[in-house]
Amino acid sequence: MTVESSSPSPAEPADDPADDYLERRTLRRGSAGWLLLTGLGVAYVVSGDYSGWNFGLAEGGFGGLAIAMVLMGVMYACMVFSLAELSSVLPTAGGGYGFARRALGPWGGFLTGTAILIEYVLAPAAISIFIGDYVESLGLFGLTSGWPVYLACFVLFIGIHLWGVGEALRFSFVVTGIAVAALLVFAVGAFLEFDASKLNDIPVEADAFGANSWLPMGLLGIWAAFPFGMWFFLGVEGVPLAAEETKDPARTLPRAIRWSMAILVVLALLTFFASAGARGANALQEAGNPLVEALQPDGERRRSAASSTTRGWPAWWPPSSRSSTRARASSSRSPAPGTSPASSPSPAAARPPNLVCSCPARSASGSPRRPGTGRAC
Repeated sequence: MTVESSSPSPAEPADDPADDYLERRTLRRGSAGWLLLTGLGVAYVVSGDYSGWNFGLAEGGFGGLAIAMVLMGVMYACMVFSLAELSSVLPTAGGGYGFARRALGPWGGFLTGTAILIEYVLAPAAISIFIGDYVESLGLFGLTSGWPVYLACFVLFIGIHLWGVGEALRFSFVVTGIAVAALLVFAVGAFLEFDASKLNDIPVEADAFGANSWLPMGLLGIWAAFPFGMWFFLGVEGVPLAAEETKDPARTLPRAIRWSMAILVVLALLTFFASAGARGANALQEAGNPLVEALQPDGERRRSAASSTTRGWPAWWPPSSRSSTRARASSSRSPAPGTSPASSPSPAAARPPNLVCSCPARSASGSPRRPGTGRAC
C-alpha cells in the first residue's frame, strides 16, 4: 500500500502571486444586463453636459473645442473598449487598479489606484460648484453659489450611498432620466433660436498661430481645450468596472458600451451646438450655468457671482458688504484716466436690462426707487 504525497512535484511551477491576488478578489457573477449598464454609463457622464465643457470655449473657441471634443471622444471609446475586454477576462474588484497591478506590479497598481481616487474625489467637488451656479440662477430664497450649497450637495451624495447600493442605483437612474429629458427639452428650445453666425463670435487673437474665426486662439487652442472636451465623456470608463456584476460580460459589456457612447455623443452634439448657436460662444465661455445662459435673450445675463454687485440683495446679506461691493462696482464704472466722461458709457447704458438696480436713485416724481424693482437708474 502506497501513500501519495500531497506536496507539489519539483517539476510543477509555483503559483503566480498575481494570480492568487486576483483569485482571492474575484466576485461572483451578477445578473445585470446591457440595458442596465447602458443607463449606468449615461448616469456617470450626464452631469458633464450641464457645465464644465463651456470653459473650453475660452481656451480654443468653438472650433478648437469641437476638435478637442471629437478627439477626446475617440480616446474614450478606445479606452472603454479596452477596459471591457480586460474586465471580461479579469472580472475582479478594483477595475483599472487590478489591471495595472497585474501588468505593472504593486507599485503600478498603487499609482493607478491613486489617480482613480483623485478623479473621483475632484469630480463631486466640481459638480457641487456647478450645482451651486444653477441654484443661484433660479433665485430661490436668495441662495447663492457658496459653501452652504456645496455642503448640502456632499451630504446628499454621501447619504444616498450610505442608504444602500440598490437604493443609490435606483435614485441615480431617476435623476438620469430627468437630466436627459431636461437636455432634450433644452435642445428643442435652444434650436428655435439657433443662429450659425453666433458659433464663432469670439474675438480672434491676431498674434496667435493659425488663428481664424473658428480657431480664435489659434492651433494651440485645440490643445488647451482638451481638458474641457472630456466633460462630455468623463466617467463612462466606469461601465466596464461592473463586469463582476454582469451576466455574460464578454457579450454584455461591449454592447452596453456601444449604446452608452452613442447616447453620449448625441447628447454632446445637441448640447454643444444648441447652446452656442442660441446665445453665442462668447457669452457662454465663462458661465457657470451655460444652459441657463444660453436661453437668455441677447444682452441679458443670469450670471452667478459675476452679477452679484448689481442684483437685488438677499435680506440676510450684511449691509456693510453691500456698501463695500457697491463702492467697488462704482469705481469699476468710473472713466479711465485720460478719457472724457462723454466717451464712457453711463451706468444705465452699460447695465443689461434684466439686472436689478440697488442704488438709491430717484424716480421722475422725486421719490426714491426701491431696491429690487428692476428699473434702470
